[in-house]
Amino acid sequence: MGAREDILERIRQAVKDAPEVEIVRDYRMETSFDDIVERFAERVDDYRAIVHVLPASDVPGKIAQLVAGRRMVVPEGLPAEWHAPAGQTAWTLAELDSSDGVITGCAVAIAETGTIVLDAGPGQGRRALTLVPDYHLCVVRADQIVGGVPEAVARLDPAKPMTWISGPSATSDIELNRVEGVHGPRTLEVIIST
Repeated sequence: MGAREDILERIRQAVKDAPEVEIVRDYRMETSFDDIVERFAERVDDYRAIVHVLPASDVPGKIAQLVAGRRMVVPEGLPAEWHAPAGQTAWTLAELDSSDGVITGCAVAIAETGTIVLDAGPGQGRRALTLVPDYHLCVVRADQIVGGVPEAVARLDPAKPMTWISGPSATSDIELNRVEGVHGPRTLEVIIST
């Protein structure tokens, strides 16, 4: 028996005679806003991300403008119209580290918290693609934005690896001074496609 199984068995033994307790989950399951796209854009901006709200037809041009001259990581399954000419799909860790950034889509976005969730689906790639490069350009379609966390969780597959992003990587652990880019991209740029 491994350590995990040993720990789980000890927990089972410790609670085997405990009474059943009903867990009440009466928290809000839906959150609505007058303009969900506007709320999401405000929240993402609050996290010091750069935000663009554009019609879908303008997204490819904006991407081309933002990544011109940059060597960008492009995950498999990213819509062809979002590709940068310099993008490639297969990367070693050293190549990721020397890239200029990554372009991704997302699985879902949360208006209430300004959070973007990636689940390694098409156009998102494995976690390293969005944690190693210093710049992350994420395209969020308006139909991917939900009001609150419970709605986002309902759309996600718990068996998939998930990365929840609320702004550029930052920490205040060092003498309470904010330091960006410690464990992920220093710059997060979000295009909201309407």
